[in-house]
Amino acid sequence: MTDKPYGVDPPLKQELRKSLGVLDGVAVAASSTAATTSIGIGLGVTAAVVGLHLPAIMLLAFLPILGIAGAFSRLNKVEPNAGNGYVWVGRSLNPWLGFMVGWVNLTASIAFLAYTTAVTGSSILQLAGEAGLHRLAGLTLDPGSTAQSTAVGIGILIAVTLTAVTGIRTAARLQSGLLIFEYVVLLGFCGYGIVAGQHDFSLSWFNPFAIPSVSALAQGMLLSVFCYWGFEVAFSVNEEVRDPRDASRAGMITLVTMLGLFLLGSVAFQRVLSEQELAGHGAEGLAYFGDRLAAQPLAALPLVALMFSAVASLQAGVIPTARGMFAMSRDRTVGPVWSRISARYGTPAAGTLLIGAISTAVAALALVIPRLADMILATVNAVGIVVALSYALTALAAAVRFRSLLRTDLGQGVRAVVLPALSAAALLGLGGYLGWSFYDSADRLELRADNGWFLLLMPLAMIASGFVAAAYAKWVRRSPYFRTGDGTDADAPQLIATPN
Repeated sequence: MTDKPYGVDPPLKQELRKSLGVLDGVAVAASSTAATTSIGIGLGVTAAVVGLHLPAIMLLAFLPILGIAGAFSRLNKVEPNAGNGYVWVGRSLNPWLGFMVGWVNLTASIAFLAYTTAVTGSSILQLAGEAGLHRLAGLTLDPGSTAQSTAVGIGILIAVTLTAVTGIRTAARLQSGLLIFEYVVLLGFCGYGIVAGQHDFSLSWFNPFAIPSVSALAQGMLLSVFCYWGFEVAFSVNEEVRDPRDASRAGMITLVTMLGLFLLGSVAFQRVLSEQELAGHGAEGLAYFGDRLAAQPLAALPLVALMFSAVASLQAGVIPTARGMFAMSRDRTVGPVWSRISARYGTPAAGTLLIGAISTAVAALALVIPRLADMILATVNAVGIVVALSYALTALAAAVRFRSLLRTDLGQGVRAVVLPALSAAALLGLGGYLGWSFYDSADRLELRADNGWFLLLMPLAMIASGFVAAAYAKWVRRSPYFRTGDGTDADAPQLIATPN
C-alpha cells in the first residue's frame, strides 16, 4: 500500500483506461442490481405488500427511476467523478446534503452487503438440501436460519472482497460469466412459466389503482426502488472507463434491462404461484418456483442462478462503495485510509478490505433477527427509504444545475430539470409517507421486522449518523469540501484499471 496521490502519469493513465468500456460497466451495474436475487426474493417480499400487482408496481417505480437515471447521466457527462451524487449534490445544493448522499450510500451499501451475505448463505444451504445434505457435524442445516445463512455467506463475502481488491477488470470478467448463466436460466424458466403456469393471466396485474391501500402503494414503490437500486454503480467506476459517456450508456442499458426482467419475472411468478405462495416463501421463493416447473436436477438451476447472482452482487456492492469512500477521502471528509492505493493493483485496496470487514460485522449484528425472512424485510425497507433520499437529492442537484436550459431550450429543460424534479418529489413524498405510516403503526419499539418503530429506526439511524460524521468532517478534519461544496477534480487523482 502507499499513501501517494491516486494516479499515474497522464499517458499511462489514458492507456490503462482503454481496457474498460460499456460492457464492463453493464456487467458491474447489472451484478449490483442483481435481477435474479431481486426476482427470487424481492418479488415475494413485495407481493406480501401489494398482492398480485407486481407488474404494476414495477412499472410505476420505473417512472421516477427513469428520471433519476437521466439526472445521473447528464451530471456524469459534465462532471464524471467516482463520488457522483456526493460531489454533484455538494456542488449544486449544499455540502451537508452532498455529504449525506455519500454517507447514506455507504450505510445502505453495507446494509445491502450484510443482507446479501445471508441470502448467499441461504442459497448455498438450499442447494445442499437439494443435493441431499441436510445435516453436517450433527447440525441440521436450515436455509431459513439467519445464523447459519450468515455464517456461510461471510466466507463468500471474504472471498469476493479479496477478488475486488485486484480491480474492476477482474471483477467484470467474473461477473460477465455469472450474468450469462443467470440470465439464460432466468429467461428460460420465466419464459416457460408464462406459457405453462396454471393461474390465468389478468390485466388487473398491471393496474396500480387495484393495489390495496396508499400505504401498500408507498411501501411497494420503495421496495421496487430497492430492486432497481444498483444501476448507478456504472457511474461509480466512471474514472476507470475509457470514456465517461460509457458509464452513462452502461447505466441506462442496465436500467432498461432490469425493467424487462422484472416484468417477465413478475408475470411468470404470478402465472405459476398463488398470492399465498408468493408471499410465503421469502428467501426460498425462486427454489419453490423452480420445483413447480421442473423435476430435479433441472429444478435446481434457478437456485444455482440465485447463488451466482448473490455472489456477483456482493462483489459489485463492495467495488462502488470503496470508490465512493475514496472520493470522500481525497476531500478529507473521511479518513485517509480510504484513499490508500495498492501499488500493485492501482485500486483503493485498503478501503475495499475495510468495506468487507465492516459488512461482515454488520452481518453478524443482524443475528438479533433470527428468521431470515424478517431480516430481509427489515433491511429492504430501511435501504429503500435511504436510497430514495439519495436518489431524490441527486435529481434535485441536476434540476438546479441545468435550470438555465428552461430559458434556452425548453425541450432539453423539461428532460433535464422538470423530470428529475418530479422524480425527486415522488420519492421524497413516498419515503416521508412510509416513514409516517411506520411511526403510526406501533406504540412501542420491538426488535421485530413487523414493528413499525423498528423499521423506522433503521433508516433514521443511518441518516442521523451522517450528520454526526459530517460535523466531525467539517469542524475536526476541517475539510475544504464544506467551504466550497466542490469535490476533488476527477482528472487530478484517478483510478486506474490494471491491464491484463
